[in-house]
Amino acid sequence: MKRFNVTGMTCAACSAHVEKAVRSVPGVTEVAVSLLTNSMTVEYGGEATEELICQAVDKAGYGASPAESGGASGAGGSAGAGTSGSVSAGALEDHETPVLKRRLISSLVLLVPLMYVSMGFAMWGWPLPEALANPLAAGLLQLVLSAAVMVINQKFFISGFKGALRGAPNMDTLVAMGSAAAFLYSTVMLFAMTGSAEPHHYLHEFYFEAAAMILTLITVGKLLEAHSKGKTTDAIKSLLKLAPKTACVLRNGKEEVIPADQVVTGDRFLVRPGESIPVDGTVEEGESAVDESALTGESIPVDKAPGSTVSAATINQNGALTCVATRVGTDTTLNQIIRMVEDAAATKAPIAKIADKVSGIFVPAVIGIAVVVAIIWALAGKPVGFVLARAISVLVISCPCALGLATPVAIMVGSGLGAKNGILFKTAASLEAAGKTDFVVLDKTGTVTEGKPEVTGLYLAEGVSKPELLQLATALEGKSEHPLARAVLAYAAEDGCTILPEITDFKALPGHGLTATVAGRKVLGGNAALMAEKGLLTAAFRKKGEELAEQGKTPLFFAAEGKLLGIIAVADVVKPDSAQAIAELKDMGVQVVLLTGDNARTAKAIAGQVGVDAVVSDVLPEGKEELVRKLSDYGKVAMVGDGINDGPALTRADIGIAIGAGADVAIDAADVVLMKSSLLDVAAAIRMSRQVLKNIRENLFWAFFYNCIGIPLAAGALIPAFGLQLSPMFGAAAMSLSSFCVVTNALRLNWFKPYQPRVHERHTQAALPEFLASAQTVSAPEVFGSQDSNEAAEAPSANKEETKMNKTLVVEGMMCMHCAARVEKALTAVEGVSEVKIDLETKKVEVAAAETVAAEALLDAVKEAGYEPVLAEEDKLRDVHFCSMS
Repeated sequence: MKRFNVTGMTCAACSAHVEKAVRSVPGVTEVAVSLLTNSMTVEYGGEATEELICQAVDKAGYGASPAESGGASGAGGSAGAGTSGSVSAGALEDHETPVLKRRLISSLVLLVPLMYVSMGFAMWGWPLPEALANPLAAGLLQLVLSAAVMVINQKFFISGFKGALRGAPNMDTLVAMGSAAAFLYSTVMLFAMTGSAEPHHYLHEFYFEAAAMILTLITVGKLLEAHSKGKTTDAIKSLLKLAPKTACVLRNGKEEVIPADQVVTGDRFLVRPGESIPVDGTVEEGESAVDESALTGESIPVDKAPGSTVSAATINQNGALTCVATRVGTDTTLNQIIRMVEDAAATKAPIAKIADKVSGIFVPAVIGIAVVVAIIWALAGKPVGFVLARAISVLVISCPCALGLATPVAIMVGSGLGAKNGILFKTAASLEAAGKTDFVVLDKTGTVTEGKPEVTGLYLAEGVSKPELLQLATALEGKSEHPLARAVLAYAAEDGCTILPEITDFKALPGHGLTATVAGRKVLGGNAALMAEKGLLTAAFRKKGEELAEQGKTPLFFAAEGKLLGIIAVADVVKPDSAQAIAELKDMGVQVVLLTGDNARTAKAIAGQVGVDAVVSDVLPEGKEELVRKLSDYGKVAMVGDGINDGPALTRADIGIAIGAGADVAIDAADVVLMKSSLLDVAAAIRMSRQVLKNIRENLFWAFFYNCIGIPLAAGALIPAFGLQLSPMFGAAAMSLSSFCVVTNALRLNWFKPYQPRVHERHTQAALPEFLASAQTVSAPEVFGSQDSNEAAEAPSANKEETKMNKTLVVEGMMCMHCAARVEKALTAVEGVSEVKIDLETKKVEVAAAETVAAEALLDAVKEAGYEPVLAEEDKLRDVHFCSMS
């Protein structure tokens, strides 16, 4: 996608003509023109070039130029992003409102005396200077004043008639035709007055005030519209204002203050308390809390320490930080967020297609209606002035702008509101699609849970103290690189545990755990089977271990000198707000499915804590994409994951949502990026999308309703029955207000509270598919069968004839998904192995391989991964036991 700036557009008809012109260029595959941002994004290849695209726009009567490309591409995603330039406050400045304000003031200065002469003198006999107190002089004064107003507002005539001559009439054409017709007719009547015996009679045939009033009222509407449109970018402007203009960099051992845009990657910079961080970076020295609410919407400051990442436009609160610049200029998180909002505004939502089709034929149709109306009233014997008034009223009351702005203003405001709350929609299509979600599929690790094991409890044997257990456990686990060991060490560090002297005689016990001598005491650590083998496991502790396992936790048993010390329970804990978020999703009529590679027991425990509708366990990475594909046959699916490991599933889903992206907002696979690691943002994103869709429908209804009612009224449809007629001036006023109302209605979205559940927000709930038993846990093999039928169908016939063999291994040392991942990686690296399936609950590993794969190759691969295999039956390769990783 490439973004272009477009000039000269004034209404939806203009954008439709530009889009049509660019689509005619050979090689252009997709184009979206935004009236709101005066830009377009074009996807092209083959013969198409930037020069040819700009030439096509020029020939259509408008101007186009490629947007300046920044240092990095825009946010990716399924829709692609434009390479918009470096964002600046100047680019978002409202330059249109001051110009329109000057035009309006000048027009009003001339319109006041014009109205006095045309209405006060001619109709009500108000006094005039003696030199002007005759009909001819009054008529000449009206001509001069109205002509001056037309000169001031000449842009309407230049744009309007230029578009008409090129065969692309627009809203300005309607205004120019209406004003010019009133002026020319009045001028003809002025000349006729010179030879009349009753010149006062002709004063009632003048429409000079209508010619000027139409232009003035349309300018009023344009001014209100421009001012309101400027408000739609307030969210972006507020972000830009936070970005500091200078940075304090450390060069050659000295502090140097330079403009922030001159910071380069690798520069070391200093941020003192109360200062804004100039660019994205990594903390090298110091500790502090940083207010990131400007980017994430999170009000609670985030603690920073060496190794932590920081983002531009966030505010350092209490401690000095020395950081290394990692992303500068257009690569910063701030500019990526702004670019996403701009890209969403520059693209079109599917709901806008109806308005686009109408806009393409709207202006010619209105001109045709005006001509037909004039002919009908002329045939009815009405005076020329009456006929002209009806035709002009039709021209000036019609408003294609309302149609053109109905969707983009709501998209812009909604995208800006999302950005303020850390919810980034990449395109208008993604903003629309999110609200239509039927199923939300949640990856467990890092999405529903914290994503890293934590100690959840200690259970001590009689006579054993907490410090004693922790000291011995940390000494033993300090030699292990296992994630569970790191969780124990982290807990002990937070608790202030004293480090014991160096341990000796450390040894890994295959399939069971660890042993060593710590401070002269023989210490054991491992699973219940190890304690039972040593005769140390009591009935009470066996029961407690089983209870913890049923809760999805891993019990780690520790003993010393032949005595059981206790249990340390470790688990990947559920985030505090996950259950609330899932409850809100269900209240909104969305079915929630939990997806995990863990065993059924752990999956069921997590599902019970958060209350999902269904859970699928034992899913390998490729199985996530398969489940989303299968579920999409039953409704619209949103996949929520981390945006990296879940890439295929995020891409396959109707709407991919990357959660907890933090500073890395440019995740290609996702359609929506959530800056905070909270599921509440998923519910907020869907709620916000639904509100924006509602607002767009309101805008489109108003735009269509206004034109459907206004045009017949202006044409005189109510005159025969009720004698009601609409003057051209009231028509112009109505036209001016229509666009203003549409934009103002969109601005109401700024008051919307996305995190506040709303009454009656539940939509019709999609039925849960048959393969997902409601509120039950099903495993991946139950959902998908023994193999992927689609892959089997696509496989070449030669593969069907290839000799295969299946080997089953039993790996008792596996304690979590990290262990399983190591085993899987080791085995799949062996040439000839086509598939590895692991069931953590039964500890079974099924290996599908070619018959030429030797058993020794599998065993050697596991040894290189850090495991020691013990072969039970070498001939059949069954019941192979692997020890825990040392």
